[in-house]
Amino acid sequence: MKKVLLALLLTLPIILPAQKKKKSDEPAPQKLASSIDEKTGDLKKYPGYIEFYYDERQDRVWLLIDKFNTELLYIESLTAGVGSNDIGLDRNQLGRERIVYFEKRGSKVLLVEPNNFYRAISNSQAERRAVKESFAESVLWGFTVAAEDNGKVLVDATDFFIQDVHDVAGTLRATQQGGYGLDKSRSAFYPERIRNFPLNSEFEVTLTFTGQPSGSYIRSVTPTPTSVTIREHFSFVQLPDSNYKPRKFDPRAGYFNTSYYDYATPISEPIEKRFINRHRLEKKDPSVAVSEPVKPIIYYMDPGAPEPIRSALMDGAKWWNQAFEAAGYKNAFVVELLPEDADPMDVRYNVINWVHRATRGWSYGASVTDPRTGEIIKGHVTLGSLRVRQDFLIAEGLLAPYEEGKPVSKAMEEMALARLRQLAAHEIGHTLGLAHAYTSSTENLASVMDYPHPIAKVVNGKVDLSNAYDDKIGAFDKVSITYGYQDFPEGVDEDKALDAIIQNSLKAGLTFLSDQDARPTGGAHPYAHLWDNGADATNELNRVMEVRSIALKNFGERNIKPHTPMATLEEVLVPIYFFHRYQVESAVKVLGGINYRYALRGDGQPVAELLTPEQQAKALAALLKTVEPGALILPESLLVNIPPRPIGYQRHRELIKLKTGLTFDPLSLAETSADMTYSLILHPARANRLVEHHARNINQPSLESVLDKLIAHSFKAAPKSGQEGAIQMSIDGALFSNLAKLAASNNASLQTRAITLLKLEQLKGWLKQRSPVTTNEEWKAFYVYIASLIEKLQEKPEEFKADYPLESPPGMPIGDTDMDFCGH
Repeated sequence: MKKVLLALLLTLPIILPAQKKKKSDEPAPQKLASSIDEKTGDLKKYPGYIEFYYDERQDRVWLLIDKFNTELLYIESLTAGVGSNDIGLDRNQLGRERIVYFEKRGSKVLLVEPNNFYRAISNSQAERRAVKESFAESVLWGFTVAAEDNGKVLVDATDFFIQDVHDVAGTLRATQQGGYGLDKSRSAFYPERIRNFPLNSEFEVTLTFTGQPSGSYIRSVTPTPTSVTIREHFSFVQLPDSNYKPRKFDPRAGYFNTSYYDYATPISEPIEKRFINRHRLEKKDPSVAVSEPVKPIIYYMDPGAPEPIRSALMDGAKWWNQAFEAAGYKNAFVVELLPEDADPMDVRYNVINWVHRATRGWSYGASVTDPRTGEIIKGHVTLGSLRVRQDFLIAEGLLAPYEEGKPVSKAMEEMALARLRQLAAHEIGHTLGLAHAYTSSTENLASVMDYPHPIAKVVNGKVDLSNAYDDKIGAFDKVSITYGYQDFPEGVDEDKALDAIIQNSLKAGLTFLSDQDARPTGGAHPYAHLWDNGADATNELNRVMEVRSIALKNFGERNIKPHTPMATLEEVLVPIYFFHRYQVESAVKVLGGINYRYALRGDGQPVAELLTPEQQAKALAALLKTVEPGALILPESLLVNIPPRPIGYQRHRELIKLKTGLTFDPLSLAETSADMTYSLILHPARANRLVEHHARNINQPSLESVLDKLIAHSFKAAPKSGQEGAIQMSIDGALFSNLAKLAASNNASLQTRAITLLKLEQLKGWLKQRSPVTTNEEWKAFYVYIASLIEKLQEKPEEFKADYPLESPPGMPIGDTDMDFCGH
């Protein structure tokens, strides 16, 4: 029994008397300063929208927050960039704008970003709460309260600002420039750009990223590429008042849009709401046809742009007054020089920025927009400075202007400045809310929101550039501005009035199609193109080829200045040799094309019409002319004048790729040009459409017929000798590479791959019949080699790799452009 009791005692828990916790073991309560004044007494004070203090000795910023649960706009941007178009981190580059609010939770203040994409526009608090709790919000930061007094709290915001919100490190990684991280020991506030105003507070920091560079772009633009130092900017801005009235989005009007889902919408109506993006503009007297505005839209020019460039840009910007006058305004759009003491990132200024990069690149039209309504708060244009030099280079190539004993013509500078006027108008158009309008070039240059190619004409056997670019706002621009900014008198039915604006535009023959319709690779529209001219893409291609032929015929030492290395002829030659590239991209879209619009039910626009067989046959014939040896060969008189590069003049991206070592390579040049045409004709989407359209209508051209014409025009054409024969083989090689690529493409349909493989089998049979009877050893070798490649493709298609042509030098931007969002 004793043993049992002992066992029970051993299994029972031992309960000790509770020990009183020592005061020193408890977490110490956070000690707040007795008052905000005590904490900030000797710090530099910045009164304004959100009052803050700067501790110069410790390099710290303290925010005094008294606006809790009040929405405001938080904007981040990049003010001092990297200088590489390929990396894409430019001076004065806008980042994201977000609606946020401060919320106090105990000893913390949270910076909360509500989810405005999902809403319930309702008087019912329960409905609003149901949506709010159904979708995630984002808490962007948590601040610790350091002092508190009468409903105001003081927080240390240093770490919030000394962070990489613009994701510079991520961009460097994504562009394969290396793994970089923020080094806070080499980062600090930038006091001269820290400011406060009644409606906005501005902060700026210098950030240094350290790492090992792995890309050539970052090495080329950074003095010590293991240490990349930039500046980022932060703004807190009071949101606009509720007096702005959003305007409905219509896909035919030419605008970008702001959209959100309203879960309080009746089930009979669309849940997604769309409104155009635009500035706030009101007439002083809406009842009269023409009125001055209550407040004009003012844009400020970056004084960093030199003359005569600055004046050209300001002139182009002022074109928009023509559109606002058509919408019933007087003096509504003003362009001035940015004041010396103004900050270009200050949300109060619409700014036209002049930005430098190591290589030519895009220009942009961006904006800060109220996510709730689509109201544009700040227009922000970024213009790449090398744009003007590219146009000047194109003019040098077309005009051959440097004649001994004669003054140099002003035509080149005039053309380049004319393009800058158009460029300024284009990018500002984006910041007014307008999207690209790519049918306008076929409608008598109806919009500056198209991408314009220089119009070169042949006059008396010479190239003329006197009207290379338009000098005014377009007819469709006036329609768009009227739709977006017209201030209707009281009593007018706005929906009916807006629809009437569009219907009148359609009756005038003006249309609108944008980015997705204009891209050349998969595009199918016969009128919406990039960098084209003329009402008919095929006719314009034939005309451009004539201009190109004359320019190449006259090409020689007069295309470069005296005492310039002869090797630099190549820089001028490249844009002229490829002068037709964008018109090829336009004409190829006629093949397997569809004529359509952003049609609404009952508006009378074409919906989806197949193009006629005659249109497509005409386009194919013009395209085949671009891959004839006579079009791609360069004269011997020119080739003997392009030597290898001298010391101090290294090869660079704007020159052609070579297979000949140091010497100029005319065969690879021709192969590259032919590849540009063939790769577009044989794009999988286009080939698939040919199959589909022929199945729907037997009169439509079939893929078989197109491939037969390509092969007949190249491989089966009479073989030529000498340099022209070598060019012919280069062209044929480019065709085979693209046929092989199409046959193996995962994006090609089953029928497309089958037809392409059949045509390659037939070509192989022809080559094998041809090679034994060919006496020319070079052609015999070529026929045998291509036949062997087809056999390899047939045997192991998954392992086959063709000898693809070398890449062409950069095209877009032709002097500056694309990613659009809004790049040009």
